[in-house]
Order: sequence, then C-alpha cells, then structure tokens
Amino acid sequence: MSTLPKIAWIGLGIMGSPMAENLIKAGYTVTGYTLEADKLERLAKAGGTAAGSIAEAVADADVVITMVPASPQVEAIAYG
Repeated sequence: MSTLPKIAWIGLGIMGSPMAENLIKAGYTVTGYTLEADKLERLAKAGGTAAGSIAEAVADADVVITMVPASPQVEAIAYG
C-alpha cells in the first residue's frame, strides 16, 4: 500500500493532463475531473481514475490540485 497522499486533480487541459500523468508515473493515486470526456479517457489510460464530478474526485483525496484558467473557475470549484 502506498503511503503517498491521494490526489484529486481538477482541470485536465493542456497543462493539467501532463502534470497529472507525471504524478501517476511517480506512484501517486490521482483521481481527476474535467469537462472534456477525452481528457478523462486520457487520464484513465495513464493509470488514473476519471471522476464524474468534482465532488467524486475530491471525496477521498488528501490533496486537491486545480489547474483551471482563472479565478472565476477556481471560485466555482471551491464554492460550488
């Protein structure tokens, strides 16, 4: 069993996808969510878990990382 923290990754775009994949390669458990189905498939192919919602992605996470365009998106994630 890994002692590494479980990571929730929100935002799997141009920067987010490769960063999340690097964490998977390093042995982290990554559950991700994004609005684009093809990016969720990419995460799953890399060994991560695709979540159906933000709430699902963060439910069992020790660390939450957001990689979204700007403050309005961060606020929408954090405050609902």
